[in-house]
Amino acid sequence: MNKYQAVIIGFGKAGKTLAVTLAKAGWRVALIEQSNAMYGGTCINIGCIPTKTLVHDAQQHTDFVRAIQRKNEVVNFLRNKNFHNLADMPNIDVIDGQAEFINNHSLRVHRPGRNLEIHGEKIFINTGAQAVVPPIPGITTTPGVYDSTGLLNLKELPGHLGILGGGYIGVEFASMFANFGSKVTILEAASLFLPREDRDIADNIATILRDQGVDIILNAHVERISHHENQVQVHSEHAQLAVDALLIASGRQPATASLHPENAGIAVNERGAIVVDKQLHTTADNIWAMGDVTGGLQFTYISLDDYRIVRDELLGEGRRSTDDRKNVPYSVFMTTATVQGWYDRRTGQREWC
Repeated sequence: MNKYQAVIIGFGKAGKTLAVTLAKAGWRVALIEQSNAMYGGTCINIGCIPTKTLVHDAQQHTDFVRAIQRKNEVVNFLRNKNFHNLADMPNIDVIDGQAEFINNHSLRVHRPGRNLEIHGEKIFINTGAQAVVPPIPGITTTPGVYDSTGLLNLKELPGHLGILGGGYIGVEFASMFANFGSKVTILEAASLFLPREDRDIADNIATILRDQGVDIILNAHVERISHHENQVQVHSEHAQLAVDALLIASGRQPATASLHPENAGIAVNERGAIVVDKQLHTTADNIWAMGDVTGGLQFTYISLDDYRIVRDELLGEGRRSTDDRKNVPYSVFMTTATVQGWYDRRTGQREWC
């Protein structure tokens, strides 16, 4: 069995940054990543970088196929750079495979041909989140239905894009594809558009989208999805919509099921998020969790701050905690980018970020 002082599961922002820091401090580190297409994490490969590259090119009215090619070039460059930033360090082993807990110190890494068993004095979980697939008949079997990762790899621009879900992912893709030239329809099950936002912000975003030609249908309770004459048929309670491609943008949930955290005594909540305290300890005393897998705000900079908390405990004074995060600004990237984080009309609280 290979033994390490630190085993990090997942190549995300917190995990890769912690790996380099601990290796420079003399620790022997293993970083396990289940997909070689995810070196660098969500932001590099299927999140911030590819989407913002396409948002920019869509605003410049770049040809869609050329924009996808440029996005791939950017992502491939950064993925390769992220891999070598770790793999070329003498104290770090990058291991491809799917990790599964045996106990709180041991992991089985499932690999083609031969599995590995790894022992870690300390273990850090940074497996991120995955798309939520709602239980709608036909959603997993109908051609032309994509999650956000699949939509980022289309070979041609859909004439009509349907988006199931009117949250931030849906809004960004709606604006982007409208700028590329697609007809776009958002199907939102709620009676309010962006219900978590202040009404003036949500209404302004809706106006911007409608000015781009985007249709927004509220109270859209989809009952089933089918395929007919090369189109995706979306059947709702009162209407039917035919689109060339359908994006499932129903949110993201922590990616923990394949880890079998229960084998290590790690508690998870009802959504599969790993339960942590203010310093990101799990219920196993030698295991921490960082980033989206803890079920909090899913932003790269939150994952980076999680790294700072863990680093301070391991190599610093141990004073940092999640209590230090008071205000977290965020933005929605569309034709007119929106930023929120210092005032909330619903609570009447004004706080500077």
